[in-house]
Amino acid sequence: MDARKLLLLIMALVMAGISAVVARSMFGGNSEAEAAPAAATPQPSGPEVAVAVRPLPVGTIIGPESFRYQRWPAELVSKTYFIKGESDLAALNGSVVRYAITAGAPVTQGALVKPGDRGFLAAALGPGMRAVTISVSAQSGVAGFVFPGDRVDLMLTQEVPGGGDGPPLKAAETIIRNIRVLAADQRTDKTVDEEGKTVVANTSNVTLEATPKIAEKIAVAQTIGQLSLALRSIADDRAELEERIANGEIKLPAQADPKAERQMLLEIASRPIDTNTTYTVGADVSRYQRSSVPAKTGGDAAPAPAASAPAAPTGPVVRVARGNMITVSTVGAK
Repeated sequence: MDARKLLLLIMALVMAGISAVVARSMFGGNSEAEAAPAAATPQPSGPEVAVAVRPLPVGTIIGPESFRYQRWPAELVSKTYFIKGESDLAALNGSVVRYAITAGAPVTQGALVKPGDRGFLAAALGPGMRAVTISVSAQSGVAGFVFPGDRVDLMLTQEVPGGGDGPPLKAAETIIRNIRVLAADQRTDKTVDEEGKTVVANTSNVTLEATPKIAEKIAVAQTIGQLSLALRSIADDRAELEERIANGEIKLPAQADPKAERQMLLEIASRPIDTNTTYTVGADVSRYQRSSVPAKTGGDAAPAPAASAPAAPTGPVVRVARGNMITVSTVGAK
């Protein structure tokens, strides 16, 4: 290699090194300049307040995953906020949102209503739903094991006399399924003892959440016979929903957002059902009971009207014989 080529190679290496140093200084300076303001951003120095993790519409039942603590500027903290160290978020579980709360917004005491407070029942009702109360006994009310928040089936037991003799038809019918219990007597939450165990107590009245049409059906059913509650399993909601989808009762959109579809299914699963009701009659339980209402028998039937007979003569008569035919004529009857 001659001296000229060696000189050009050395100059190229020197120029490459200078370019690398210049580029590094340029980019490194920008990074430091950008990092400096970020580091200098002041952080709120106030207390930590409870904020909503996600949007909470009206009627939302509060759970432990609904809130989190976040530091908030001291000059913006209100007395109605839930402040860490001064309030317990666990005590808010079971409360209902009275006013809508946006995600990241502080939660105020006026936006929530706790079980037992005035207005809790109205806030707990879903949109378009109604509260209806029925009377139950220890036997028909599952011996006090039905609590607010549980879901039950509503059964109607009645006697149908029919129109004939004999004992009436005894029948039981499940008229409403998957209906939510709002309150038991005047309690809207579960009562616990000092050890934290749920207290079981017999109730005489149960308040249910129903659509306006189902509320009318329940009002009529109370005048027909005895209403009883059947406690549902938590797993029944999903199984019944899948069955209704398979039967075509629920139509899912072809191209739907998975989140919107899940929300729609949750809303459908939470609504009471008054279709495809089932029933049982006395003959299904005992061979000595009826399978239908008593009908009128032949002896009970009203006698058929007799054929009209000729009126009896009321005065002197003349009998005229014409061969085998005899006719009777009245003459001068008074």
